[in-house]
Amino acid sequence: MLRAVVFDLDGTLLNTIDDLADAANWVCAQNGWPLHTVEEYKHFVGNGIPNLCRRFAPPQAQSEAQQAAVLAAFSARYNAHKEDKTAPYPGVAEAVRALQQAGVACGVLSNKEDSLAQAVIEHYFPGLFAHVRGAVAGCPAKPDPAGVFALLKTMGVAPGPEVMLVGDSDVDVFTGKNAGLPVCGALWGFRGKEELTAAGADLLAERPADLPRLLLGWAGRG
Repeated sequence: MLRAVVFDLDGTLLNTIDDLADAANWVCAQNGWPLHTVEEYKHFVGNGIPNLCRRFAPPQAQSEAQQAAVLAAFSARYNAHKEDKTAPYPGVAEAVRALQQAGVACGVLSNKEDSLAQAVIEHYFPGLFAHVRGAVAGCPAKPDPAGVFALLKTMGVAPGPEVMLVGDSDVDVFTGKNAGLPVCGALWGFRGKEELTAAGADLLAERPADLPRLLLGWAGRG
């Protein structure tokens, strides 16, 4: 029986890529650096904002002091414009409610800073998720499983094969595998089938509406 599902945030629940790309390119433009395409940013994100900043900044802006300034500039711009283009993927909220109605606990684990992840979820999915965890100081980011274990503890669920992680990137697949969880890849997200399959996703969902049937069906086979 499926007891819980842990959802990734960016690229799984919310399409955030345009606002992330716009903020990053704004920083690049302010510094006279080359801009990047949205497709490039789909491969820059996934390991937290500090890593995103390192990836879009040129080689001559990689010192600790320079990256601290880049991170501050990006964070200020993104926080002011994080809702310009961001939107939930169609059918996500309905899929989560269907799982909850089937008795499945649903939580969110993100590499976004914790307070930002909490605020974003409450803005776009008010009252839908009781348990949300972002990046917390002292806790390693995904794909380390520490965040999964901490989130599941607050949910009152032990990690194991009756808990599914849903995400759109190899980072999410590796996170689930490191935590001993099966993983469902979200094909509507940033990375796509090839990456998710190569990383070892157990299931692939074409669209959010497929999740209740696939996840509850997987549990039934277990």
